[in-house]
Amino acid sequence: MADTADQKKSDHRPEKKGSRRRLLPPPAWWPLPACALLGLAAGGAYGVLKTPEYAATSYVVAVPGDTTEPATALGFAQAYARIATSSSTLAYAQPRAGVSARELRTQVRAETSPESPMIAITGTSTSPAEAADIANAVADALSLSSNQAAKNTGVQLLLFNQAVAPTEPASPSAPLGAAVGLCAGGLLGGLWLLARPARGRRRERAAGAAAGAPVVEEYATLPAQGDHAETKEKESVR
Repeated sequence: MADTADQKKSDHRPEKKGSRRRLLPPPAWWPLPACALLGLAAGGAYGVLKTPEYAATSYVVAVPGDTTEPATALGFAQAYARIATSSSTLAYAQPRAGVSARELRTQVRAETSPESPMIAITGTSTSPAEAADIANAVADALSLSSNQAAKNTGVQLLLFNQAVAPTEPASPSAPLGAAVGLCAGGLLGGLWLLARPARGRRRERAAGAAAGAPVVEEYATLPAQGDHAETKEKESVR
């Protein structure tokens, strides 16, 4: 009897240890905080590791001549904004900008408004002074090349405001990158939670269909009750 009692105690002890070692399953909403934390870490790392980029903007305005309507100047401003990043304009600006024409093409952009004859030329670089030099060089090159045809077009480009070296980078900082990553991660986690129940219902339907198929086959092999009664009547007649 003592041996059996000791055996029962020894049998119960591993079960208690195993039950203690078992971990609770994670909650159903675990993807939301997990994705949010991953996005926070990724956004913060991007803001810290990425080299800061600066942007400087120079403004050029299209001025109509004495016999030219203002609408004409507005139309030419749209056209000159398109050729501000052309190969001919960048070739004029390349010596003053101090960078190659290939790099200059990726570091400058021109924008204009359909309601104003003003062109905004923005230069970007990892150096604040270089960003301002790129914007001013392209603005001067565009003014010189367009003013050569001012007699025929009746529109002249004038430098409205020169670019100044910026004091703060235009690229997102580490806190901003972390905030954006947190929002993006939370959004992905929420979408995961919304998509997972539909996926679970599909799996249940597929499992039910797969489980119901053999049952139909089994019922199909069973004899009908009418057939069984007929066989009994035949045997009794015999």
